[in-house]
Order: sequence, then structure tokens, then C-alpha cells
Amino acid sequence: MNDRERVCFLLHLRPERVDDYLEAHTTVWPEMLDALRTSGWHNYSLFLRPEDGLVVGYLETDDFAAATAAMEATEINTRWQAHMSEFFLPPSGDTVAAGADPDTVRTQLVEYFHLA
Repeated sequence: MNDRERVCFLLHLRPERVDDYLEAHTTVWPEMLDALRTSGWHNYSLFLRPEDGLVVGYLETDDFAAATAAMEATEINTRWQAHMSEFFLPPSGDTVAAGADPDTVRTQLVEYFHLA
């Protein structure tokens, strides 16, 4: 039996930066991948609706709050988020403002049904 939390969240890319965002993910830094694994992010996937820049993230973890805190404590995550911030809309949706830290603008969804 798998007792891991299933976590799903949304992010919003700047529509004009979708291609650049995808390109940035063709070679995710190995140190970032290691940090995610070590911090407890498992079965992690990102999905994109290219026409409007909607990103859906999914992962499984023993404790999402702990996994998130562990990632936030790493220097590699700080650098990655700074690098990724230029691709995301800020929380207000204001396309004129500077980019947003993906760790602070994701919206976690509520799981209400699961078929195992």
C-alpha cells in the first residue's frame, strides 16, 4: 500500500515565454534533480497547456510540507527558482511586473477522488 501524498499544483507561464521555458527543461541541472530526489519529491511530472501557459505539476511524497521546506533550504533550488522566475506570471497575473518565484506562485489543488 502506498501512503504517499499525491500533490497537484498549477503555475502560469508568460504565454510569450512558453518555448523558452520548455527549452530550459531539456537539460535540468543534475544538482537540481538530485536535490528533488533527496528532498522527497517522487514521481514528479510537469504538464503544459501551451496555448495559455498553464503548467500542471504532480508529485508523490511522504510529507509535502517537509519536502518543500527541504528544497527551499538548498542553494541549488534558490538558483533554479531565480533562473525560472523570468518565465512565470506574478501572483496578480500582471504581465507587466517582473517574473515570479515559482515556489511562491503555485496553487495547490485539492484531491477529492482517487481510483487506485
